[in-house]
Amino acid sequence: MAEISTKPYMLRAIYEWCTDSGYTPYLAVKVDSATTVPMEYVKKGEIVLNISYGATSGLKMDNDSIRFHARFGGVSREIFIPVNNVMAIYANENGQGMAFEPVLGQSATAPAPAAEPPAPALSSVPSPSSAPTPVPAKPDDNGPDDGGDGPKKGGRPTLTRIK
Repeated sequence: MAEISTKPYMLRAIYEWCTDSGYTPYLAVKVDSATTVPMEYVKKGEIVLNISYGATSGLKMDNDSIRFHARFGGVSREIFIPVNNVMAIYANENGQGMAFEPVLGQSATAPAPAAEPPAPALSSVPSPSSAPTPVPAKPDDNGPDDGGDGPKKGGRPTLTRIK
């Protein structure tokens, strides 16, 4: 029997921790043909999504996918993300969360490989002053707020993926 991945369980746990703590959970996703997201908001093959209760409708986090409806520019869109494409889940307010290596090319319904790849090593994240700042989504809108790529006032923390 193939070993079950811990990734979907960790995603649900961090999501629950964020909501219980009053934080806004965000997902960083690697976009490919198996992902259904508004392509006009994808930058460099990636998208960051606000998955808080107020920003989503019908959020369902299964072992193979994450599905929900969200508004982008005032238009409700259906979102489908294979768990394999999730790069990180984190609290927008403090940057705490967990990063993952995306495993692209596997469908959401494909069985897990016989040997799961090793878990990613944890390492420190550079200070916000040296890391790029993602454009945060408003709680009721997953689209960019002003299109700016620079740091925001108030020194919001960021999550940087380190290879």
